[in-house]
Amino acid sequence: MDTNIAYILMLATLGIFGYIGYQASISREVGADEYLSARGSQDWLRIGLSLFASGMGIWILFAPSEVGYYGGFWDVVGYAVSAATPFLLLAYVGPMIRERMPSGVTLADYVRIRLGRQMQVYVGLISVLYMFTFLFAEFTAIGKAMGTLSEMEPLIPMTMVGIVTAAYISQGGLPASLATDRVQAWTIMFLVVSLILVLFGGDINGLIADAKAYNPEDIEWDWKHGSISDMGRDSFKSGLALVVAITAAEMFSQGNWQRAWASESDEALTKGAWLAAGLVLPMVFVMGLLGTVVAGQGAVEDPSAAFFYLIEGAGVLFVSAFIVLAMALVCSSVDTLQNAVVASISRDLSDDSMTLQTARYLTIGLIPIAIYLATGPTIGFDPRIFANGPSFTFDALGVFEIFLFADLLAAATVMPVLLTLWDEVSAKGALIGSVFGLLSVVAYGALTSDVEPLKTGIGYVFSPTNDSGLANLEVFLSALIGSTLVTVAGSYALPDE
Repeated sequence: MDTNIAYILMLATLGIFGYIGYQASISREVGADEYLSARGSQDWLRIGLSLFASGMGIWILFAPSEVGYYGGFWDVVGYAVSAATPFLLLAYVGPMIRERMPSGVTLADYVRIRLGRQMQVYVGLISVLYMFTFLFAEFTAIGKAMGTLSEMEPLIPMTMVGIVTAAYISQGGLPASLATDRVQAWTIMFLVVSLILVLFGGDINGLIADAKAYNPEDIEWDWKHGSISDMGRDSFKSGLALVVAITAAEMFSQGNWQRAWASESDEALTKGAWLAAGLVLPMVFVMGLLGTVVAGQGAVEDPSAAFFYLIEGAGVLFVSAFIVLAMALVCSSVDTLQNAVVASISRDLSDDSMTLQTARYLTIGLIPIAIYLATGPTIGFDPRIFANGPSFTFDALGVFEIFLFADLLAAATVMPVLLTLWDEVSAKGALIGSVFGLLSVVAYGALTSDVEPLKTGIGYVFSPTNDSGLANLEVFLSALIGSTLVTVAGSYALPDE
């Protein structure tokens, strides 16, 4: 597509979202509490659309199809289910936590009244790590998407999205995000459904055949995945690992919890969360299915962009729709993440001492940091001071490793937190359970490795992957089960006074 047309579409779409967010910001005076919670202001339909829009980042154009490209049937199903289960869990536990903490903003607010200040900070740190990684990953993705669709310099869409979203979120907070979410949700649903119908409206039998096909001829190694026909044990394990890892991590995504308290009632939260789950699951499944189609057609240079290979050579109208869709997807998630990170820092890390003006400055300050990391820098010690010092590159693999590390921390912590809804669980038991969740991972690695067992166990904590580089099911289950058992046992041994 002509770059000038892409610029016009990008700026027009951002202009619409910016105007909606601005109008929401000036429509009424937003106080400190409303800025982070929009407390009790949203009915079930608005909550459902907001949860859907904020959960549907531009990652949906990359991650599901890449999982489908490399994985099998269960990988695709697992990714789709993992996108829906956080909303289903929110529908179940959200009303219970609202009842126990009516004035909450984040999950860690509730954690504080049950487990104390130290655990609140720990949960807050997990949340910020996960959400901020998600934030700069979204910037990376929009740069890559616009570069693929129009050969636009990636830094340009990153910067424009950052400026527009920061402008209306810094002023209007969560109410502005909720207002834009409604428009973005309808836009996303209409465009995704329309574009998928166009893709499947052609040679559907050929697409299904490609989805079922195994090893492309030019694959140089024994590769048995990338087929919807692959329903083997390995595919099932990797799919289940995705469900466990992502569900646990998303429970610490404070954007979801902000919307729990923004709901006008428990019923509104429950119905809205179910609506979001029902919208997300089929959409992610179809995008994953398209990844298996690409795999069946032959190996591609960049599997993370597998979906985009299906639209090569598409007409201007088709690509134009994708640009609008990409803008809607990235804005819906980025504005949510900005406000959610600020909420977690304000409430959990700074002990609710942050003023409204400081929160606004922080919202703006997050953007240049996120964009810088999205450019993929390598950060390390100055070799003039530390020879061969450690370094870290924020490329696709590096960001994936950060995500998995945050996912594992969440998996080791989520059950001790949720079990506090059971009155018998004590603060000391839950704290010990969280620690033992990570120690269970070390123990699993030590027991299953013949070479440097302790080193292997510790390595799993920082890189919980299997031999294929995917999420290791056994590692995540070790964290989940270990933390659960120790939390229950510790609560009986060390009850609250």
